[in-house]
Amino acid sequence: MDSADPARAFVKDVKRIIIKVGTAVVTRGDGRLALGRMGSLCEQIRELTSQGFEVILVTSGAVGVGRQRLRYRKLINSSFADLQKPQGDLDGKACAAVGQNGLMALYDTLFSQLDVTSAQLMVTDNDFRDPDFRRQLNETVNSLLCLKVVPIFNENDAISTRKAPYEDSSGIFWDNDSLAALLALELKADLLVLLSDVEGLYTGPPSDPQSELIHTYVKEKHEGLITFGDKSRVGRGGMTAKVKAAVYAAYAGIPVVITSGFANNNIIKALDGQRVGTLFHCEAIKWASIGDFDAREMAVSARECARRLQTLSSQERSKILLDIADALEAKEEEILAENEADVAAAQQAGYENSLISRLAMKPGKISSLANSVRVLANMDEPVGRILKRTELADGIILEKTSSPLGVLLIIFESRPDALVQIASLAVRSGNGLLLKGGKEAKRSNAILHKVITSSIPPTVGERLIGLVTSREEIPELLKLDDVIDLVIPRGSNKLVSQIKAATKIPVLGHADGICHVFIDKSADLDMAKRIVLDAKTDYPAACNAMETLLVHEDLVQTGGLNDLILELQEKGVSLFGGPKASSVLSIPEANSFHHEYGALACTVEIVEDVNTAIEHIHHKEVAELFLHQVDSAAVLHNASTRFSDGFRFGLGAEVGISTSRIHARGPVGVEGLLTTRWLARGSGQVVDGDKEIVYTHRDLNLEA
Repeated sequence: MDSADPARAFVKDVKRIIIKVGTAVVTRGDGRLALGRMGSLCEQIRELTSQGFEVILVTSGAVGVGRQRLRYRKLINSSFADLQKPQGDLDGKACAAVGQNGLMALYDTLFSQLDVTSAQLMVTDNDFRDPDFRRQLNETVNSLLCLKVVPIFNENDAISTRKAPYEDSSGIFWDNDSLAALLALELKADLLVLLSDVEGLYTGPPSDPQSELIHTYVKEKHEGLITFGDKSRVGRGGMTAKVKAAVYAAYAGIPVVITSGFANNNIIKALDGQRVGTLFHCEAIKWASIGDFDAREMAVSARECARRLQTLSSQERSKILLDIADALEAKEEEILAENEADVAAAQQAGYENSLISRLAMKPGKISSLANSVRVLANMDEPVGRILKRTELADGIILEKTSSPLGVLLIIFESRPDALVQIASLAVRSGNGLLLKGGKEAKRSNAILHKVITSSIPPTVGERLIGLVTSREEIPELLKLDDVIDLVIPRGSNKLVSQIKAATKIPVLGHADGICHVFIDKSADLDMAKRIVLDAKTDYPAACNAMETLLVHEDLVQTGGLNDLILELQEKGVSLFGGPKASSVLSIPEANSFHHEYGALACTVEIVEDVNTAIEHIHHKEVAELFLHQVDSAAVLHNASTRFSDGFRFGLGAEVGISTSRIHARGPVGVEGLLTTRWLARGSGQVVDGDKEIVYTHRDLNLEA
């Protein structure tokens, strides 16, 4: 890959490089120094310094070289009887002391042949605990680099207080890989190159034919999925240690390349922007295409981003929403163009008019959506609210607080405006989000998702909101009950039932919206006509549009029903009747009372009364009876069903209208996407069988 690859474009800004070479690279299989590989390394460093790069070398190998020399020394100084005895391990610190001398002598010889001067710097873990040391370290290294000298670092294992260089992994650094990462941060390097005995990081052990080289490491994709092989044959950590050091440095802002020290000129190739080894970069996730992420990776990414979102202040989360609102308005032309393309494709495919109506974003829709997002941004902080404070006992205070659910999976139909509402609710409530829209809104959803996620700051991560583009991913997502906390399907009863049957994740059902309107004999008929016409014709495709009209039988006698039927028909509404109404009004009989038309059509039926046993009660009492006894998520008196909406209810927006009873019902806004946490603060109390504690359970003011 050439330098046009965005994943390798960072090299143009590289000035200071740290190269770490491992024991497996500088030594051969028998423990002797690998002169050829070391010579090639020194030649690459000479080439880089001549091009103006500042190069710092971190080298391993001293312990390995020292062990080989001491074994030889022990051999020639041992008697035949000594050699018959069990041979114990050599002291690692003694090996380091002997090996360091020989290792540095060779580096000095090789660099001198290339007219390059090198300098030795030995450090220990404890050195970095001293601020004066760190300051002096920077001054010394900067002076050496200004003089075109190559600083060569190694851990001073001979005098390190670490218990054993191969076993003790405590401290600020624990091997030369972690030392190299630490120095990269401390000395403000632009690139860290970790040379290994393999080409880079593989999906499994490099010896496994099924393993593949990973060119760009994406933490959200690869963490936990890679199987590491054996540790280094001679060094301390092998690939596990290199990956740990690389992730540490990369996510602190320093690009890292793990590549082979056996191949020719890999360091120079990496700096030329060629694809060698494995790249670690804090923005790697942005270079990975959607297809590179499977269901679990998307969900895990959303969860990690949500946790970062939750650490922000209320003002910072509000600003994200305000930025989203501004971005929607700024990109209005682009959004509407993509939406028009979706509508044209749907019309050409012969979709029903009701679906096309839900799909189309009418003039003013973007402005309306932006305003609803601003309403959410300006609402009181919903996360972390203290809902209840209780004194459990003297000195123990318990608080019940609001808390995000975690990661939401929303499966919705053709309405692209639902994506904006759901995404903004997720940001306001501190939740991660996975969205699966209908294929007919593919272009609209893609541009809206892009506009929204581009407004999410890097400190949170744009994968807070993931867009699922394939139906095939839904079954896999529904298996992730350990990552996804709530599924909200917006669609038919059949869809909701299918999803409930396919997952262990809690499901908040948004099923058929069968809105009924009942006109009592005592109703104001002019008001009733206005409400019925609005409920059916304002937006017939909406789930809060009237689908069934129930009329008191007395209105048949007074002529009020006929007037209403004529007005509905004049508005183009197709009417279907129940058993009684179809006969009286001579209209086709409806197949079912439980039918959502989503179009200019509705079912009409004539009923005897709210309750035949109380025919004599006053109409206001009838209304109260209707309001309190109808088993519905929302019941309205003298108002259109179209008011049953998250925005109109003052919720800012809605993720859906729940037809479930647990844990939210009706229009679901921010509160429906929250759960609760308990926070207890004591002063050392213990239960101890409740012997010495007196429970008070006293309610306290919400503010301490």
